[in-house]
Amino acid sequence: MLASLLLTVAVFTFALLIGDFLKEVLGLLISGQARAGIVFQTIGLLIPFLMVYALPMGLLTATLLVFGRFSADQELTAARASGISLLSLITPILLLSLLCCGLSAWINMDLGPRSRVLSKRLIFQLRADLMNSQLPEGRFIPVSTNYIFYVDKNDGGNLQGVTIWMLENGSNVTKRVDAPRGHMEADATNKVLILNLFEPRLVTRGAHSALSSATKLTYTFDLNTVSSDPGKPRVSDMTFWQLRDELHNLEQRIGLPPDPSLSSDELRAQVREFARQRKDLTEPIRVEMHREVAFSFACFGFTLVGIPLGIRVHRRETNVGIAMALVLVLIYYSFIIAAQSLSGHPEWVPHLILWLPNFVFQAVGAVLLWRANRGI
Repeated sequence: MLASLLLTVAVFTFALLIGDFLKEVLGLLISGQARAGIVFQTIGLLIPFLMVYALPMGLLTATLLVFGRFSADQELTAARASGISLLSLITPILLLSLLCCGLSAWINMDLGPRSRVLSKRLIFQLRADLMNSQLPEGRFIPVSTNYIFYVDKNDGGNLQGVTIWMLENGSNVTKRVDAPRGHMEADATNKVLILNLFEPRLVTRGAHSALSSATKLTYTFDLNTVSSDPGKPRVSDMTFWQLRDELHNLEQRIGLPPDPSLSSDELRAQVREFARQRKDLTEPIRVEMHREVAFSFACFGFTLVGIPLGIRVHRRETNVGIAMALVLVLIYYSFIIAAQSLSGHPEWVPHLILWLPNFVFQAVGAVLLWRANRGI
């Protein structure tokens, strides 16, 4: 099992590394912006981040291959004839999966995000892209004291999924602008950042709530006052403790005490408004925090499912085990993708959806394992 695990993790890490390398580094290497030493350094930094995905996938594939061969060679039948139960045979494998859960937690919550940030910082320094430095993807960017920006994708100034929160007194959200796409231009001569939003949707909150839309909105900002910190990671690249601090900071920023001069009904309305604003801002961070913790338990669920499935299929062929592993991984990741896509809708509690695949895989695996132990 250990030999198969090392081999499958190495294969999946290499496959993921090729895809990430082609996307991140190959263009810089061809254009001559990256030296060979920088390329190897970037690859070394990418490997711990890719282990987040390669370790659970490798453990699942190794389990399917080992126990498929174990059953196909009639070794399980021989063990049962000798009075050895399946549960006693797989106890070391379950302990190995728990050990992998601990290793996966360390990689998910600390090592992987830090390595990813260092690799991106290395590429960032090579590109020296002014636009990406001003509005990086997946980060909450405070612009002065009255604006917070968030951009899903920034492709050379072509933006997708733009959200702007307009603050009053630096804390209370009064307006929110959502735009499916936009375009950003940096005027280096005048040091001005021009942001054009297409088909924006403007929500005004407070006592006079309103909803409006427009064809185009344009915002202009002085680059000297734009807060830009390329060293600060995006939300999806933060460690668990960085996410916790970011969550605390955002909650404090929206957590002004209610105005005592208001009536009781107005106070309750203000408290509800603050709570809704906190959910809108903090739910993406909660999703990332729960994803890092929940995904750390994938190894155990994959092992519980992989052992009985490998026994039931009882095939010697490697391609069958790899195909089954990929199908199960796709099912597992579909929950994660769904939860992340709902991060902007806190009413659906997407941070709890991330735990569903663990419960499903562990429950189904326990039932299948019980049936396999009884020879059903």
